[in-house]
Amino acid sequence: MAVLPRLTRLSSAITRGGIADRAVDAVGLSLDRPAVGVLTTLHMAGRPLRVGEIAERMHVVGPHVTRHVQGLERRGLVHRIADPHDRRASLIEPTGEGAEAANRYAVSMIGWFTEAIADWSEQDRRDLGRLLARLADDVTARLATLDERPRPGR
Repeated sequence: MAVLPRLTRLSSAITRGGIADRAVDAVGLSLDRPAVGVLTTLHMAGRPLRVGEIAERMHVVGPHVTRHVQGLERRGLVHRIADPHDRRASLIEPTGEGAEAANRYAVSMIGWFTEAIADWSEQDRRDLGRLLARLADDVTARLATLDERPRPGR
């Protein structure tokens, strides 16, 4: 139970501090956070993705992603390419400018957290990285099993 108030406090501090908004500003392209999320998801994937894959990775619905992809396309930050496995489908990938914008966002976010833990020992930083990765993996796996179960009342 001791961890719950700390998670809530951390989430509130990140939100109140506007860390994500500051990182969006660092992109320098007047994009909203969801659009930057799409760009970052594509950039981190390291390969072109279908809209459904982007939505799944972002834990949102496809139409939400489609709107943002269309806006990013109009701005020249992403483009569509043919899916080599399904000629009816297309894949989305960032353009050079889109990849640079996603990278600026990531560098800003990482930089902020790096500064926040700058006086931690190297071992503490490694432990944090290891434990955060484990937590993210375990939470994601747990959520996947919950998604497979029918919800009460449905």
